[in-house]
Amino acid sequence: FIAAMRSLTPAATTANIERVVDVCGLAPIAAKDIGELSKGFRQRLGLAQALLHDPDVLILDEPTIGLDPHQIIEIRNLIKNIGRHKTVILSSHILPEVAATCDRVLIINRGSIVGSGTPAELAALSRGTQTVLVGVRGPQETVAAELRGLGAVAEVRHVAALDGVNRFEIICTADAPADFCERIFSLAVRSGWSLTELYRKTVNLEDV
Repeated sequence: FIAAMRSLTPAATTANIERVVDVCGLAPIAAKDIGELSKGFRQRLGLAQALLHDPDVLILDEPTIGLDPHQIIEIRNLIKNIGRHKTVILSSHILPEVAATCDRVLIINRGSIVGSGTPAELAALSRGTQTVLVGVRGPQETVAAELRGLGAVAEVRHVAALDGVNRFEIICTADAPADFCERIFSLAVRSGWSLTELYRKTVNLEDV
């Protein structure tokens, strides 16, 4: 039916159906009625229908909505495979899905493009300052004061205390050195503190 809608010849219909069945992994259910298919396979079938006439551009709107985690991974991998040979435009508000699937991202706000680039490029542009999370077994006020004295620190926030371990969130200034985490480590060694965690917080698309 879809082939007829696209005005494909009988020969092209047979060849293209075989192609999309293979690309979309539909061989196990090719003999079933659509009503018998799971939602994941229905999504695959929808992709096959959209690819049947071999378009140059494929536009997908929230293609994984309503799927279970396993189906989401399958459809995501399928879209990425298709994207190796086609231009795929994916519209979605599910930002982790965008980050996991797309090579390039456009952020649109009220009809205007306000961000453009790879997920990594957008994160780098929006980072501005870095945030470091640190856990220290030591006196809260003393540790906080010493951390503030490291330089390139805009703010030190005490996040939590548990079993003598104080967790801090350090907001660095834009000119913070690349070895800032090493400075924290050295401070802990000099002060005789136990360091339970130390890592630089990454910026994701939701932060952007």
